[in-house]
Amino acid sequence: MKNLYLISICGPTGIGKTDWAIRLALHYQTEILSADSRQFYREMQVGTAVPTAAELQRVQHHFIQHRSIFEPYSVGDFEKDARAQLDRLFQEHSIVIMVGGSGLYLDAVTRGLDVFPEVPSQVRKELDALYRDKGLEGLQELLSKLDPAYYKTVDLKNPHRLIRALGVCLASGKAYSSFRGKRKAPTDFVHIPLGIAAPREVVYQRIELRVDQMMEQGLLREAEALFPHRDRTALQTVGYQELFAYMEGRWDLETAVGEIKKNTRRFAKRQGTWFRRNPDIHWIPFDAPTETALRYLNGKMKTTTHE
Repeated sequence: MKNLYLISICGPTGIGKTDWAIRLALHYQTEILSADSRQFYREMQVGTAVPTAAELQRVQHHFIQHRSIFEPYSVGDFEKDARAQLDRLFQEHSIVIMVGGSGLYLDAVTRGLDVFPEVPSQVRKELDALYRDKGLEGLQELLSKLDPAYYKTVDLKNPHRLIRALGVCLASGKAYSSFRGKRKAPTDFVHIPLGIAAPREVVYQRIELRVDQMMEQGLLREAEALFPHRDRTALQTVGYQELFAYMEGRWDLETAVGEIKKNTRRFAKRQGTWFRRNPDIHWIPFDAPTETALRYLNGKMKTTTHE
């Protein structure tokens, strides 16, 4: 059996992961699988910095704007869809590129997910209502009672994670943390993780520029169109929540834009914390020539094979 390689590209938001993925995909004459959970939704284009039409024409991408904010889509759903897509891609390519800043979604494909019980739609609706009525505090308080162990480790600012954990607690009657740590990593391909690195000041400068560009490209108009649906889980994210606060009269526009930049910097910091936990990631400078990555990847593929 020929060796199959999945090259994943990670790094903080705004660092240029899409550009790197395209360069490598063109070199290896392959396709790109996106693992950016914010880019799944077709209604969210400007605020998620999806690849441009020109970029999408250069290389075939998968999992870009393939869902609607009105359809529930979990990391477990993505794992199943992505693995099925990889099986198809590996029939034509020995190398596939995966890119994204969502560490959990990258890990779902490359390391597998713990197996959790199904959560009934009614439970999800009740948790959405709790979040709508009592905000993050309501979710945090309930999780502290149902699973104090996970409460101590989860990102308490992330409503997606809180709702997911609470759903499992309520559906199973057991702590969410009791189901963790039982994942099985895929064995049908070799995973080579590549990280794009830059000094903090460069990351922050690029974030500032990207937010300004998004506003020029119509982020406010996009958020205004989505405002009636602001309770949807997919919209509980940076770039939209701040503009919704502006529309509700809680902030002026300048403050809202400033909060987007601040919260995006915080998000980039959390991404860095997540990725640094993986010692297998090989980091290269954001402004390195393509050959730098190719030398490492080609060398790694020569020495790394299936068990």
